[in-house]
Amino acid sequence: MPSGRLTFVGLGLHDERGVTIEGMSHIVDADIAFAELYTSSLAEGSLQRLASSTHKNIELLDRAAIEDGTHILEQASAKKVVLLVAGDPMAATTHIELRVRAIAQGTETRVIGGVSALTAVPGLLGLQQYKFGRTVTLPFPQEGYSPTSPYELMGKNLEIGLHTMVLLDIDAENDRWMTAAEGFHLLLDMERRVGKKIISEDTLACVVARAGSPDCVVRAGKISDLKDFGFGKPLHSIVIPGDLHFMELDALKVLAGLDPSWVESRAHQSSP
Repeated sequence: MPSGRLTFVGLGLHDERGVTIEGMSHIVDADIAFAELYTSSLAEGSLQRLASSTHKNIELLDRAAIEDGTHILEQASAKKVVLLVAGDPMAATTHIELRVRAIAQGTETRVIGGVSALTAVPGLLGLQQYKFGRTVTLPFPQEGYSPTSPYELMGKNLEIGLHTMVLLDIDAENDRWMTAAEGFHLLLDMERRVGKKIISEDTLACVVARAGSPDCVVRAGKISDLKDFGFGKPLHSIVIPGDLHFMELDALKVLAGLDPSWVESRAHQSSP
């Protein structure tokens, strides 16, 4: 009978201090600690500080090792293994698949959740989370691969008045993190290519940079203003709002610096 256990531990946002007390106890109790930072990222030195405070050697795995999963599952079949993930560990389908495979081989599994950008970003902006539609991810363009599906899905959200969370690509192996400026450039390029008039430089958008950090930046305004704004170091997230409740508009003015004149012009356009 297998005696191992695989525990997925969310590290939360920004740095090692985002992990919960329960998560810390599982790291300390583990025989083996793995980590992956390709689905999200933490501040430089976070894993090293976490290893020092828990007296654990944390092995950083690349994307191929996580997606293959064989090494993790072999170790977890007889030992207590933790897999550390920035944000929430079950936000990525790869981790769900790994958990299912562990259960299939008879390994006990546990999930210790962590704060995710999927919940933190709307909260920082003051937007109602139940009014978000399908989340989209903007990948770095590659030769022969430049999909417009994020633009199309965003359009479907907007048709029914829902907000869109736009996650920006991470290429951890090459130390590349897409910026908000790059994200806006890609979305506007998709508009030019597809031409469904979903967005323009006058579209209202929001950006949250380094959610959970002491120097978090939260801004709302027209894309034309935000695409040249200096948001600083990653990670950046974009939100394209749908229909806004008056409380959400008030929150964007107070929390994200939305120009009141935009609200007034919007009210004027919608009046008979």
